[in-house]
Amino acid sequence: MGKWRRRTAAYLGALVVVILVYTVAYHEAMATFEGREQTYAHSLQVVVETFTTTGFGSDAPWETTEMNLLVVAMDLTGVLLIFMALPAFVFPLFEETLSTTAPRTVDDRSDHVVICGHTPRGRVLRDELVARDVPYLFVVADEDEATAVYDGGEEHVIHGNPEEIDALRRANVGAARALVADADDETNASVVLSARECVDDGDLRVVSLIEDEEVADYHRYAGADSVVSPRRLLGESLGSKATASVADELGDGVEIGEDFQIAELLVHHGSPLVGETVAESRIGERTGANVLGAWDDGEFESPPRPARVIDEHTVLLVVGTEPELESLKELTLSETRTRRRGSVVVAGYGMVGHSAAAEIRPTDEVTVVDLEDAPGVDVVGDATDRETLETAGVDEARAVVIALDSDTTTIFATLAVKQVAPQVEVIARANDVESVPKLYRAGAEYVLSLSTVSGRLLASQLLDEEVLRPETQVDLVRTRAPRLEGRTLAEADVRAETGVTVVAVERDGDLLTDIGPDTKLIAGDRLVVAGTDDAVNRFNERFC
Repeated sequence: MGKWRRRTAAYLGALVVVILVYTVAYHEAMATFEGREQTYAHSLQVVVETFTTTGFGSDAPWETTEMNLLVVAMDLTGVLLIFMALPAFVFPLFEETLSTTAPRTVDDRSDHVVICGHTPRGRVLRDELVARDVPYLFVVADEDEATAVYDGGEEHVIHGNPEEIDALRRANVGAARALVADADDETNASVVLSARECVDDGDLRVVSLIEDEEVADYHRYAGADSVVSPRRLLGESLGSKATASVADELGDGVEIGEDFQIAELLVHHGSPLVGETVAESRIGERTGANVLGAWDDGEFESPPRPARVIDEHTVLLVVGTEPELESLKELTLSETRTRRRGSVVVAGYGMVGHSAAAEIRPTDEVTVVDLEDAPGVDVVGDATDRETLETAGVDEARAVVIALDSDTTTIFATLAVKQVAPQVEVIARANDVESVPKLYRAGAEYVLSLSTVSGRLLASQLLDEEVLRPETQVDLVRTRAPRLEGRTLAEADVRAETGVTVVAVERDGDLLTDIGPDTKLIAGDRLVVAGTDDAVNRFNERFC
């Protein structure tokens, strides 16, 4: 409300000047036209009474026309000033008095994560922290933004500039477990320095996000324990997904133990699984692998409903040994599918596109499309233009990775690619989670959100529990469950009750992966469970 205060001060100053001018004019007019000599104090009283419409004192009525015209002018001026004051000053004053504002400090907060900024990736991190019952606090520099966040239902937020030591101290950063600098590169470096000024004994873990990898050393020198580049990771993930979908390989699964991993498999057109429900597919019986979840048109379900129909472009999240996953991989391919030939087209050559292309080049030919000519760019043009796409050979490509900065342009480019080459697999980048469903409806086979990748990468930096690849929506957690000791998984009905899947048990130094309903848990067992944030949270509440 600083602008309102300045405007109010200017209004009051002008009001004082107008009243003084009318006081002098009224005093002189009374002596000249009415022949009445009086004090300036009395003239001031009459002017104030006139302006406030509370009366005219003992001077009314006036005999001369000139005095009556002067009083009329005073009346009109007073009414005008009142009508100006109500909407411009009085109403905002009441609004400020009655409205809520974000707090400026926090009391009795400890072992929390201080998130400097309030961005989509920060909100993903918040969800990860909430799922594990880890306290957090947003520190937002802009007062209006902080108030909007607070009014929106976010209780754990304070207003303060995280570049200032005082604001971090008000966030009780000295008792925090970690601090995340989540703004632009320059601001984040300043936040890191301020954090180290507050806490320099190594007890506080400081993580800084960067857009430009060339400044990473600056942030480390400032005192950051970890420097995270979400755009590079997103590009690598897009490139890895393109390679896996084209080469029909498992890609980078997450190893749980020797020869036991979690991976994502795309169901291709012509696969024998297409059209079957999860129950009808009998994936477990046919391959030994266990289905943890399924993606379809941007919707993720874990565990998938038995009645859920598998169609082409469904992405299965599965767990098993390498031979089991290889067997399932064969089921996901077309029985008559011929290998598409050609390069992988990467549209957009910023940080994300550059990282994606670098990930693909060791195994596949890459054709890069960008608006600007630069080293590494093969086709200069607009990725939403049909002629540009045809020049890049999209119709002959194995896959197209769309790594553009704008979600709106990415959606339009996806539509354009599908018009030129309906059968090509489109793997797209999204900045905001809200754009993911639109991209799937536009025809993309796989979409990765920058905010999701960033938030989950931050979670993997801060949390002791293991998190799957940041682009997935499933967490892999190693934990003890005392309330399950002496019970079988069937007796506890773990999956139905919580939604998590027990994928392995660590017992006496060995990893047991042959887990079934009759598996009985004993004291000392450490479970490896997989599920969404909410499912893992339910599991912890019920069994840990």
